[in-house]
Amino acid sequence: MTFEITRVVTEEDLDDLDHVNNVRYVQWIQDISKEHWQSYAPEALRAQAIWVVKQHLIEYKNSAKLGDTIKISTYIKKSEGAISTRVVQMSNRQTNVPLLRSETEWCLLNASSLRPMRISEEIRSVFIDETST
Repeated sequence: MTFEITRVVTEEDLDDLDHVNNVRYVQWIQDISKEHWQSYAPEALRAQAIWVVKQHLIEYKNSAKLGDTIKISTYIKKSEGAISTRVVQMSNRQTNVPLLRSETEWCLLNASSLRPMRISEEIRSVFIDETST
C-alpha cells in the first residue's frame, strides 16, 4: 500500500545553495514513515511497538527550490524478522521530476523492553493493500 503526502518548500528548508537541505529530506523521510504507521496501525499496536532507523540509503536525483510542491510517497518493500525495508520517493509535484529515492531499514522494538521483536502478521497486515490481493 502506497501512502502519500505533500510538502511545500519554505525558506527554512533551504541550504546555502538555495536548494532543499539534505537534512530536511531525511526529516521528510522520517515524517512520512511515522505518518504512515500512525495513520494505519491501530492504537493498540502503536502502544506495543516502536520503530527505529537501522540504516538509510538515499539517492539524490535533482534539487528542489523555494516554493516547489514536493510529492512524497512511501511503501513497505519487505519485512523479515524485526526489520522492515521502507521505500520513500520524492518528486516535484508540478513537473514530476524525481528528486530522491531512499530505502530505510527500520527495526521494530518492543515499546516496554526496547528490545527487537519479530514483525507479526498483525503488523504486516497493516500495510497490505486489500485491493491488490
